[in-house]
Amino acid sequence: MRTKLLFALLTLGMAGCTVGPDYVKPQLPTPRTFHETTTLTPQAEAAPVPLDTWWTGFKDPELVRIMDRVMAENLDLAASAARVEQARAAAQHAQADRLPQGSLDGSITREHQSVLSPLGKIASHSPGYDRNQTLAEIGAGASWELDLAGGLRRQAEAADAEYQAAEATHAGVRVSLAAEAADAYFRVRGAQARIAIAEDQIHNEQGLLDLVRLRKEHGLGTARETAQAEALLLQAQATVPPLKIELETQLNRLDVLMGASPGTYAAEITPENGAFVVPAIDTAEGPASLFRRRPDVIAAERELAASNAQIGAALSQYYPSFSLSALLGFSSLSTGKLFTSSAFQPAAALGLHWRLFDFGRVDAEVKGAKGANAEALAKYRGSILRATEDVEDAVVNLTQLDARHAVLTDEVAAHVQARDAAQDAYTGGAVSLIEVLDEDRQLLEARDLLALTHTDEARAAVSAFRALGGGWDAPQSSAEPVASLH
Repeated sequence: MRTKLLFALLTLGMAGCTVGPDYVKPQLPTPRTFHETTTLTPQAEAAPVPLDTWWTGFKDPELVRIMDRVMAENLDLAASAARVEQARAAAQHAQADRLPQGSLDGSITREHQSVLSPLGKIASHSPGYDRNQTLAEIGAGASWELDLAGGLRRQAEAADAEYQAAEATHAGVRVSLAAEAADAYFRVRGAQARIAIAEDQIHNEQGLLDLVRLRKEHGLGTARETAQAEALLLQAQATVPPLKIELETQLNRLDVLMGASPGTYAAEITPENGAFVVPAIDTAEGPASLFRRRPDVIAAERELAASNAQIGAALSQYYPSFSLSALLGFSSLSTGKLFTSSAFQPAAALGLHWRLFDFGRVDAEVKGAKGANAEALAKYRGSILRATEDVEDAVVNLTQLDARHAVLTDEVAAHVQARDAAQDAYTGGAVSLIEVLDEDRQLLEARDLLALTHTDEARAAVSAFRALGGGWDAPQSSAEPVASLH
């Protein structure tokens, strides 16, 4: 009868009936396309670039080199990778808890026994009693918790889902770092371009001031005109310090992102190599692509799966748990007789643990697990809504900046013609200096605004790539596990 009972327990343990709900990925309703557009093409001749390495689409070798350094040296990314290793180890530990455990132990104890202790008082009256004793023991033991209710299996499922969530979070760090590094880089390029524009304008204003002073010397100009020209020169000069602050702070930001001290790579990012194009962005797959591309959405779904498994782990506490233990060992007061039949000391045990009078606490644990699952579901639904919002906002921003860029390009060309005509007219005495100064001011504002818009357009493209989950090797299907990063 005992043999049949033991066999039945072993069979149940291996079969592993599992309590709790099996996880089914929720199907969230999403529109087939984004609200604004399906394809963004700021450069009409450009083709959409792969989202995995979107930064190559800007046709800027310096940006590619920076991205390579960020991905290889960034400390936040290294810390995130370490967290993934911790989650992997936790998942492995949870899986190992379902398997039998074995150990080998041995000891030799040398003791000078007290004759006043209970054992010493009795043994000291025996013939040949020796207070100096040596106890040698060695044994191999094994134990196995029979997962009859499936609690350990559910805990292993939860740990595995947590590990996958950590991988997705790591991918999210990569996506964010790529976008942050590109944003800093384009802010550097924007500051450099605007500084160059300001310096060109300072050069032009200095030439105009020299002309006004020369006309005044010959009695053709006035002190008021000279003061106005000087004021315009000072206005142009005043625009440079804020731009240099922007340049230096963004260079420092880039160095830290590349895992280096500020000032390490600043000399490499020269204004001469600052040309870039804004690539096309393909959004034809619609919001459904966010389920497999957005790391935060993937992580939220994996957290939902983990919380679902924790419900089963909590429910398993309603049921008893059994464990089997066995020990094969030897114990002897004489080391020379340790491995003899007389010293052989086997043992076996069947353990039972049942929280029979603790169901109030188990009820609370189950309710807590179900509450955590409801919270995780709400977060998952919210993550896809926020992801869709990010893409829609980025689409609007990039589309309007592209339109503004085209208008400003024509405006700058018109201001150049107007300024040149005004200077020629002023030299010939046909118009006053005020008209020349006004055209110079408008040209400076238009050129500066065009450079700023070009920078903002590139940054908006970066935001769009980030919103789409670009910057990592995403799985082809939302049902696939998170791919390894490289």
